Amino acid sequence: MRRDLITTRARALRKTMSEPEVMLWSRLRGRSQSHPTFRRQHPIGSVIVDFYCPSCRLAVEVDGNTHATEEAMWRDRARDYWLESQGITVVRVSAAAVYGDLRTVAGRIISLAEKLSAQPASRMPPAPSTTRSSAGGPPPAASRGRLGVPR
Repeated sequence: MRRDLITTRARALRKTMSEPEVMLWSRLRGRSQSHPTFRRQHPIGSVIVDFYCPSCRLAVEVDGNTHATEEAMWRDRARDYWLESQGITVVRVSAAAVYGDLRTVAGRIISLAEKLSAQPASRMPPAPSTTRSSAGGPPPAASRGRLGVPR
């Protein structure tokens, strides 16, 4: 996708966030030195992630019922694999977990962001490229990060 098209799409998605995304955004937003800064509906290459913390290269995806089909899970794994190949840690949380225990989900995301931010600069992965790699075949299922909350 062209860069201006993906940026326009990300802006539109910010205006139509799902309820669990809005709930989680209410806990992740904010700009202070004691809190990692997150962006919402952030484009990375041709992928738009629900939330992204640039200081620690953490992408957070909120999965609703539409992610439960085999085809959707395969697409999610492919996206996660590509993002991870760009040096980005990907964490997926279910919409049900956000509804069930927003405080715990947000706390674990913020804790992970703080932990990743504390890594020495030499251990941080390289910056993402803006081109998509062509990975052959389905990526391994282990490429999906979990926060230890039920899906």
